[in-house]
This record gives sequence, C-alpha cells and structure tokens, in this order.
Amino acid sequence: MEVALGAGDLSIFPFCVAHLDAHGDKSALVFPGGRVVSYRELAARVDRQASKWRNGRGLVVLEADLTEHAIIAYLAALDAGHAVALQGTEAMQVDREIFKPDFCHRRIDGRWRTEQLDGDGAAPHPELAVLLSTSGSTGQGKYVRLSRTNIEANARSIAEYLGLTAADRSCLILPLHYSYGLSVLNAHLTVGASLYLPGGSILDEGFLDGLAESGCTNLSGVPYSYDLLEKAGFRQREFPRLRFMTVAGGRLAPEKVRLYNEHLIACGASFFAMYGQTEATARIAYVPPDRLRGREDRIGVAIPGGSLTIEDDSGRLIGGLEEPGELVYRGANVMMGYASSRADLARGAELSELRTGDLAVRDADGFFRIVGRTKRISKIAGLRIGHDGLEAALERHDIAAAVTGNDIEIHTFFVGKHDPEDVRQLLVSASGLTLLQVRATRIDVLPRLPSGKIDYEGLRLRGAGGSSRGEGVEALFEQLFYPQKVRPEDSFLSLGGDSLRFVQLSIGLEKFLGEMPEAWERIPIKTLAAMVRQERKAPQIGTDLLIRALAILLVVLHHETLWPIPGGSATMVILAGFGLARFQSGALLSGSFWKLLRPLAQILVPYYLIVAGYSLAWGEVPWASVFLVGNFAFADPERHSMVPYLYWFIEAYCQMVLVFVALFAVPRARRFAAARPFAAGMALLAAAFAARLALPQLWEIGNRQIFTLPWIFHLAVVGWCAAFAQTWAQRLTVMAAGTAIYLFLGLYEGVWIGTKIKYLLQIVVLAALLFLPRIRLPQWAVQLVLPLSAAGFHIYILHRFVPELLLAPLQPFLPPLAFSLGSIAGGVLLGLTVWAGQRQLFKWLVRARAGALPTNWPAALGSWLFSGRPLLALGPQKENQVQSQ
Repeated sequence: MEVALGAGDLSIFPFCVAHLDAHGDKSALVFPGGRVVSYRELAARVDRQASKWRNGRGLVVLEADLTEHAIIAYLAALDAGHAVALQGTEAMQVDREIFKPDFCHRRIDGRWRTEQLDGDGAAPHPELAVLLSTSGSTGQGKYVRLSRTNIEANARSIAEYLGLTAADRSCLILPLHYSYGLSVLNAHLTVGASLYLPGGSILDEGFLDGLAESGCTNLSGVPYSYDLLEKAGFRQREFPRLRFMTVAGGRLAPEKVRLYNEHLIACGASFFAMYGQTEATARIAYVPPDRLRGREDRIGVAIPGGSLTIEDDSGRLIGGLEEPGELVYRGANVMMGYASSRADLARGAELSELRTGDLAVRDADGFFRIVGRTKRISKIAGLRIGHDGLEAALERHDIAAAVTGNDIEIHTFFVGKHDPEDVRQLLVSASGLTLLQVRATRIDVLPRLPSGKIDYEGLRLRGAGGSSRGEGVEALFEQLFYPQKVRPEDSFLSLGGDSLRFVQLSIGLEKFLGEMPEAWERIPIKTLAAMVRQERKAPQIGTDLLIRALAILLVVLHHETLWPIPGGSATMVILAGFGLARFQSGALLSGSFWKLLRPLAQILVPYYLIVAGYSLAWGEVPWASVFLVGNFAFADPERHSMVPYLYWFIEAYCQMVLVFVALFAVPRARRFAAARPFAAGMALLAAAFAARLALPQLWEIGNRQIFTLPWIFHLAVVGWCAAFAQTWAQRLTVMAAGTAIYLFLGLYEGVWIGTKIKYLLQIVVLAALLFLPRIRLPQWAVQLVLPLSAAGFHIYILHRFVPELLLAPLQPFLPPLAFSLGSIAGGVLLGLTVWAGQRQLFKWLVRARAGALPTNWPAALGSWLFSGRPLLALGPQKENQVQSQ
C-alpha cells in the first residue's frame, strides 16, 4: 500500500533538500569547461526556488529543458510538495489548457521565470509527484500519473542493477520530459552520483572530447543515439573511465547490440540492453551484461523488485516456452493511472499491474523477447504514439482520418479538401515527431470492413505500395533467405546476409523504393516495406554494385580475348574483402563463426556440382578441387586432378574466409579488432602485404603463384579496411596505403603491361569505394547494372561453358570475331538465365511453404521456370513483375 505524503513528510523522499545537502561538496552537476555545481550548492538553489512555491499543494508545469535551471526547478517543485508536469517547449500551452496549473516555470525572453496562475483550486493527490506524456510530447491528451513511491522505487531499482555508487558520473543527453532521461537523473541523484550535461548534440564538434575529459563512467541513449555515436566515431576513441552504457526507448538492432557489447567487453566495460515504459516510471526489464551475448534480441528479466508474466486476453497465465501472449509487469513503479484533466490529478493509485500492450515470449532461460504489439501504437525515436489519439486530434480540426504506422513513421489517410501538407503539420503538432516521420494521403472514402470498422490492414498495405504476401518487400526477403524463416522485425544483417544476397536484394528493393536508403541492410524489413513510395526519385545505387558488374564483364572479356586488360579478378577480391567486412564482420568479431557457413554454402553448392560434372565427364575425381587446394600448383586439369584454373577464385575465397576465422578465433585478436576495427584492419594489411612480398620467395610455385592466397590476400584486406574507414582521415589513410602498394606492384615489380594495368586499375576502384559510395545512374543503366552484379557469381562459374561446350561444334564454321562475341554474350546470358531461374525456384519454394501453389503446380512449375520472365529485368517492367528479381 502506498503512503500519502504531505509537504511536511518529504524528509524521507530522496530528492528533498536534506537528502541533497547530505552529500556536501561532492559534485552534482558538471558542465563543459569544468564548471561544477556541488550537492551543497544544488541543495541551496533548490531550497531558494522551493521557498517561492511553499504555499499549499498544487501543480507546476515545467519546461523540461536539459539545463541546470530545469533540474533545479524539478527538484524544487518536489521539495515544495507539488506535483510537476514535465514537458517540452511545444507542449507548454497545451498542458496549461488541460491541467490548469498553479505555476508555470519556463524561459521568457531568454530568462527562466515563474508565472503564478489561477489554477482551479483542486489539490492533486498527496502521493502524486510527476506527470509525463505517454508520447514524450503533447497532443494526445493522455498523461501518466507517477507517485513519489513510483519514482523512488524505480530509481533505487535502476541504481541496484546498474551498480551505481556515489563515484559514478553519467553523461545526460536524453530529455528530462522523457521518462528514460528523467530516470537517469533520478537514479544518479538517489545514490549521490554526478551528472555531466554536455549541452548539445552528439554530433557537435567536441562532444567526444568533452565526454572523455568529464570522466563519465556511463552513457545512456536511445537507438538513434547509437546511430549518432557511430557517425561521431565513438568506437574509435578511448574513454578510460567509462564503466557501462545503456540503451532503451526502442529496439536496437541485435547486430548493433552485439557490436557495442563486444566493443565494451574489449574495453573492460559493460552494455545494458533495457526495456521500459513511461507507465512503469521508466524501467521494466534488462539483460544482465554477463548474459547478453547470444541474447541480443531479448529484453531480459524483470528489474529488482518487479516481476514479469505472459498472459492471454482473459488474464490467464501462459507458462509455455516461446508461447506468445501479452507481457504484464508488476512492481512498485507501476503508475497510479492516466490523466486527461485537472480533476484526474486528485485520484489515487488505480493500478496494481501494467498490461504493456506488447506481445512477448519467454525462452528456456527465463528471458523475455518482444514479438509484436497488441495495440495501435508506434514507438518512434523513443516516443510512443497512439494512432487513436492522432485521429482524435485531427477530428478536432474536422478532419476524418484513419492513422496507420510502424516504428519508423506515421501514415494518415484522410477525407476532404484539406492540403496534405497542412495535415502533416497537424500530425507533427499532435505527436512531437518531425515532418520526416509523418505522411498524409487524401482518399475519397475511408475503407470499411463488413462490421463497419475501418479497414486498417487494407490501408497499411496500400501505404506499403499495395503489396501483399508474395508480392512485396517481405516476400523478397523470404525468397532470398529461403528456407530460413523471415520475420518483419528482421533486417538483412540480422538474417546473416552476405554480399551475394545484398546485390540480389538491391534489385528488388530498388524497384519498390526507387532510391535505396543509406545503410538499408540494417533497417528492419517492416520499415523497408513502409518506405515504399509511389513517387520515386531517380535511382541511386551503391558504387560497389557498379564496380562488381564491370568487374565480371572484364573477367569474361579477358578470358575470351586474352587481351592485356586483366584486373577484373583483382577487383573481385577487393570486393570480397569489402563485403566480408560489411556483412560478416559482426559474426567474426563476436566469434559466431557458424554464421559464415550459409554464405559459403551459396558458393560451394554450385561449385561442387561443377566438380561432380567434371568427375562424371572424366571418370576421375579431381581431388585437389574437392579439397579446395587446386590453386596451389600441385595438380592440373590436364591430369584431371583439378577442375580448370578458372575456379581458383572460389578456392582462394574459401581459404580467405578460413584465414579470417583463424585470426578472430584468437580472443585477444578478436577483442582488439572489436575495440579498434580500423587499426586492426590496417595492421592486418601490413602483415598481408609483407606476406605477399616474402612468401613467393620462400615458396616456389611458378607462374601459378598468382592464383594463391598469399598473392592476393592483401587485396581482400584493402577492401576490408575500406569498409571500416569511417572518417576522412581513415579514408585518406587507406587510399594512401593502397595507392603505394599498387604503384609498387604495378610499376616497380610488374614487368608485363597487363600487370601494370591490373594494379593501376585497383587505385581507381579503391578511390570509388572510399569517396563515392553511391552513384546516380539513369534508370536503364540501373536495370542493366543490378542484374549483372547480382548474377556475377553465376556468370563467373558458367561463362566458359559457352565457348568450350555449347559453341564448340560451331567454331569451325564461325569467323573468329563472331565466335568471340558469341562466347562473351552467351556466357553473360547463361549466367543471367541460371541466376534468374534460381530466383524463380526459390520464389516457388516460398509459395509452396506458404501453401499458395495452384492445384496444377507441376505443369505451372515447368511453365514458370522456363518462361524467361526474369530476364525482363534488363528492360522496362510492370510493378507486379518486380519480385521475380
């Protein structure tokens, strides 16, 4: 039972003046430049402000800016016995209209001032301490009532599982009107710890310097904060006193959780992945850092003093493992209830449990995982946005609307003559989001189900470009990752994507999205589906895709003509290292080497089919190729001990992956690479280039040394370093190192014109990867480049079958030029055809698993596989043909 506290009972409350003053001259607030506010000074300033408000119990509305003035006002309101409503600047007027406060503390003409208002005379409940909007902003008329007991219990619980002591210092970057940010303040003040207020954005120049100089022991952020930290180069800096970091306020992608967990472990620190809701004051669950590895997609266990259960709609406990139900939390931090008017503030505690609205499952270890939502809510940038509340807000402006959304954006469909831009502005005002996160579409009539209810699912699909299962973005992922199960919250990287699938997915997604978003491989599938637009920009693709397409054409041309234009295979090795860093570095740096098996299988299965074909044709098994060592010159195709030299690249690639696995299997090397990936890459480049110079002198192979791993490994490492080069200084370092290597190998060591061209070409390739990551091309060029890039592997392994098998009987009757042109064009088309047929087959298998096959499926399968429709990717297509790519 909660105890109602009067103004005279505040000595037991942890944020009263007596509690603050007890910490004496210890630092409480720290600012850039070294200015410090001690606990004694903080207590005095809080007491001065509170003395102005000690005239009964009322409500203070506070502009919760991230400054010492807002913190002092917050503490003073509590110490004076008032309830305090914390809001951003844009919400002040709305709160004043709804709750009729007694005081309003805000900045006026640049100075902090207190306005004494009329109020309405009704005193808030004695236990009420804080009002917070459920969205972190205003507009939906639904606020959370938090008691003094709620705040104290949650602050002490957080301090307990984080292990906070008076020696800790947090870098406070989260808004105070957001429950997460407020909980950071509360938990640290509870134990007498200090807080550093940088007073700006993570991307501000000097933020990282200030973080290091301030001596912060911890940093808390929402998922977007970690995106900014990556851009700022956080992991390339050292913070000796940093003890832990936390994330909450939304789902941080498992691969990003893994990345920061491994980085902090390497630095001797910890990473806390947490889950909470404003209705539970702030925190509900966390994953103990020592058990986070392998559980990056979990929310963890209940915080100290709380409990979690999974229940069905009737409240029946669900005890089965991996059985979904609504997540229900119980603890002393569960809110008193909601408020939508001043009268609601007088009500006491009305809840003993919190039905979170999230669907969850429990694993065998007792860890919980969120799998969906039971309510129409979006959680964007840490703000929980109720769709119903937005519809009500628009209705107040005489706009009939239906709101859909996900965790990236809100999409409103409305009826009437209103300008869509005006509707978007209203949505921004009502949600606290930005224009980038809201869409508005005018329609003739709101669609309804037979029951009369609005057909939200139909609108959602319409907002995603009208896609349905088998025809949309999710189906594209299902086809490429078959037979792996694909969930809407998965991303390309979380599914274990690799460079081959990356290229193939780029084709289909480019058709849906127009211009591919930056770092789309990290974006959840459901988010990509929500990005579908009917008006697309001129296409812009990754430069590496263009390079890949040109490289495979150069290989085919070189193999047929033997002109002195080599370099395609060297470029492919650079791209192999580049792709390994982009897509498999997470598995390597976390020690999850088994995740590399699926990408290798895509290469080895067709390779071994070819080896089997040669075995049948020769009547002998080419054992060197079976064991992937044919490139080491102790076998040759003439003796049928290996397949043709063409396939050296596959053998070298597999050997390359094994070398990376061996390197990162060493825990010390893995920790160093996780903490300083760029430095580790450059060190590896130095070692690889040294091996390139030394090993050929020690190991005499002859002319076939160019097919060996020591000869080409440095190329892959250059690609690896290029992928990890994030800053201009790092890019210039890689460019300088690569240029020096290629000039030496091409001009000094190379004696053949082809060698010079080969290595000088790689300078251009490296410059494009580093300084031109994306390139805008005409639509027709994109429709040529993407299929060639996606089918590059198939073209590589199959193109020589055309001149050596299919066209061989015609060679005596064709002019040499016609035979060469037929070989080149036929090799490319053969690879494209097989690639497209494989895509069709996987699409068919996905439909089969979903039970969507026609009754006459054997005849339909034959017709489909040999229809040739995938080759339409080379020319204009209708939208319903896109998914075949």
